[in-house]
Amino acid sequence: MAQTQELNNPGQKEKHQNTPLQPLSNRVLIRRLEAEESLKGGILLPDSAKKKQEQAEVIALGNGKKDKEGNLIPFSVKVGDIVLIDKYSGQEVTVNDQEYVIVNNDDLIAVIEK
Repeated sequence: MAQTQELNNPGQKEKHQNTPLQPLSNRVLIRRLEAEESLKGGILLPDSAKKKQEQAEVIALGNGKKDKEGNLIPFSVKVGDIVLIDKYSGQEVTVNDQEYVIVNNDDLIAVIEK
């Protein structure tokens, strides 16, 4: 796994070193985690039968959003976190044969503790 940059300022860019996209404002770049490929009985599922996974890894953060006083609003996640998202939220993009989703920080549902 790529190393992440350690930044204390929530408004600065934070991303994997080899990420081809940098989200803007309060957006978060995520990569959906792979769905299970087989059922408990050993039956393999074709790609068309797999449901969209609602768990994703945070890949990069935007540069933040400011409140009315001009202070940066901190992100609720950090790079490397595993999060829950709505099935159909965000904008799906493909770069270098890698699928990503860009969502607003406010659209993230929860952080899954490791």
